[in-house]
Amino acid sequence: MFESSPPRLLPWTRPDGGPCYLSTDDPHSRLSRLADEVEDELLTAAETLLAEAGALLAGPDADPRALCRTAAPLHGALRDVLRIAVSRGDRLPEPCDHADTRLCEGRSCCRVCRRQIYP
Repeated sequence: MFESSPPRLLPWTRPDGGPCYLSTDDPHSRLSRLADEVEDELLTAAETLLAEAGALLAGPDADPRALCRTAAPLHGALRDVLRIAVSRGDRLPEPCDHADTRLCEGRSCCRVCRRQIYP
């Protein structure tokens, strides 16, 4: 009834550093839920690190060594948040021009073309 979902970019990489993808139409699968949990943990860690870096930079006499020690974790957090943003953006449904929705098999979809509006 619905087009299959595009592969999901996962919040971790393969041992060689390459991207990992999950191909499933079930957002509640065990691996999908694990990816959601890892994303939440990475976002929480990034928020904490951002607050710590902000406090470090706010001081009038920021220690250069402390700033250098913070740069690598900030780089990693930014990489993780960017991966999550790309993954979530890739999973957004394509917009539909009809703007006439109804419930199809428990999901909101376009009444005209039956494209799923919200996952």
